Amino acid sequence: MLVRDAMSTVVLTIGPAHTLRQAAALMSARRVGAAVILDPDAGGIGILTERDVLNSVGLGQSPDTEHVTDHTTTDVVFAAPSWTLEEAARAMAHGGFRHLIVLDRGEPVGIVSVRDIIRCWAPARQHIPA
Repeated sequence: MLVRDAMSTVVLTIGPAHTLRQAAALMSARRVGAAVILDPDAGGIGILTERDVLNSVGLGQSPDTEHVTDHTTTDVVFAAPSWTLEEAARAMAHGGFRHLIVLDRGEPVGIVSVRDIIRCWAPARQHIPA
């Protein structure tokens, strides 16, 4: 199975000037665990995850004054839609992260998460024995 078969095509894209509260509200409304950050000034693509927001709040920082740009991961590992799920899982395990932005011709077309991969490898059953 390929990344294109497992990825979510719901890609939340936000700018670096959003506050963490705004980002969290958008992520919650879309029911996603990560947002793609497009920063035209930096000229690149970054990612903000639920863990980034959690870590900031855990440090006592205010989600109303902290900006996405200060919590964005910019050294992102990207996946291609044609990667196998094994390749994506290997990249996640090696890098210690749970989301990969999927690029096609340099544009974000999806995000694949550990949860997406697990759903493909172990489809939900109607009855799980006790």
